[in-house]
Amino acid sequence: MEAVAAGGGAAILRDAMRLRLYHHHDGARVAYWEEGTGQALVLLHSLGLSHREWAPVVGALSARFRVVLPDLPLHGDSEDRPRHPYTQAWLTEVMAGFCADAGGPRAAVAGHDIGAELALRMAATGAYGPARLVLMGNRMHRPAPFGGWRTLWRVVAGLGALPVADRALSHAAPLLLRPRLGEYLSAQRIPESRDVVRHALADVGGNTNRARAWAKFARRWPFEAQRDLLDAYPALRLPVLLLWAEEDPLAPIDLAREAIDLIPGAALRTLPGAGFLAAYDDPVAVARELISFCG
Repeated sequence: MEAVAAGGGAAILRDAMRLRLYHHHDGARVAYWEEGTGQALVLLHSLGLSHREWAPVVGALSARFRVVLPDLPLHGDSEDRPRHPYTQAWLTEVMAGFCADAGGPRAAVAGHDIGAELALRMAATGAYGPARLVLMGNRMHRPAPFGGWRTLWRVVAGLGALPVADRALSHAAPLLLRPRLGEYLSAQRIPESRDVVRHALADVGGNTNRARAWAKFARRWPFEAQRDLLDAYPALRLPVLLLWAEEDPLAPIDLAREAIDLIPGAALRTLPGAGFLAAYDDPVAVARELISFCG
């Protein structure tokens, strides 16, 4: 695996990292990598990307933790067969099983976007009890932002369930979602952020299985308000850190400020000048906060 550097950080994804597989009881496979030794820290990436989202902070974190980097189902090298349900409950169950297997009974878990939603669901439902929970930018209990675009995406992705359209969409995705998108996700326009998008779409072209599985996910993933979390917040009995990028339009800081009053004992730390790809915009601050909270 080639080295990646960002924001002046050191090269951090090394050739020594080997691909590993977690096999869920229903046959679903989660691909993951790990680096370092000691207490496990599981990092869950955002929707549409891969474990490479965390690349700039792995080097610093692996000096203190055994860093576990999965690709979520439907992403990277993980499960993409359309026979699975790809519901919120199923994804939560699979990733809870993964955390228990790869991270042990009490790993620290950090997630961003959909990764944060799954981590929060695992803790709230008791599917997995992390030692510490770090939630980076996500919608929390509110509806997903940009509802019109989400609806359009759901319609277009849903076409992947149709013969012929599945192949057409699989080839169209890497043409439309060019690597330069990574720079738009970075508030600092870090050039290396292109690698995140490039890697996420590397094996999409011609993969009709993935197109059909994404069609199923698009129909079943809930984008409306998650009001059940309002009842779950007070019952959370673990240290929680909300680590929020101040320049991320997908997760306004108001979301974190509202949630901080609802989760007992939760802490809020912000990342000035960082956007959606906070690990690229300010890898030093992201690593520092994760080490301080989880160490």
